[in-house]
Amino acid sequence: MKIPKTTNRFCPHCNKKTEHKIKNISSGAKRGALKRGSIIRAKSRGRGVGMGNKGKWGSKPAVSKFKRKSKTTKKTNIMYTCQVCKKSKYQKTGERAGKVLQE
Repeated sequence: MKIPKTTNRFCPHCNKKTEHKIKNISSGAKRGALKRGSIIRAKSRGRGVGMGNKGKWGSKPAVSKFKRKSKTTKKTNIMYTCQVCKKSKYQKTGERAGKVLQE
């Protein structure tokens, strides 16, 4: 998917059409390792220690590299920055693309 470096679009702060710079940004933060319900948090609390079958907190078999992910591409997230007032507008309406090229 090819994206131009600049485009003309409406700026709500300037209340008119201005030139905007386009930037491709990351898809967001990952979930924390110590969130409620995570196995790492449960192990740090002492779950799955001792004798016998550990159940949910026991050793897991290695997952094959084909089963790890279902999606092959990521959605592109685009940020538009007004060149007049320098305010940014974050648009999450992206399409799946293997590569995002800036023209």
